[in-house]
Amino acid sequence: MDIFSKDIFRFGCKIPTLKYHIFATELVTVAYLLIKSDLGAEENVKEQLEKLEQVQRVERTFGDYDMVVKMESEHIEKIRETIAWNIKKIDKIRSTLTLVKKEEN
Repeated sequence: MDIFSKDIFRFGCKIPTLKYHIFATELVTVAYLLIKSDLGAEENVKEQLEKLEQVQRVERTFGDYDMVVKMESEHIEKIRETIAWNIKKIDKIRSTLTLVKKEEN
């Protein structure tokens, strides 16, 4: 008998084997980080960001922010740690704004 099958005995009678299916769903937290960097440092900052495990994509932008970063992790705490301990310590980053994607029902 495997772990997904179970014989049930009730009132002295054997009920046929039931099969239980476990569907593994991997929930991933997605966050977007808007970054302002020093003038002329954008390419260097982008290269450093792309080395981080949670960073999925880095795009340079025009406007109030110099780039947008897409991050993914199984746990939001890992994203917070990466921002606090890695990204905010990158030289030439002036400020960041984090947006966490809302789970859809």
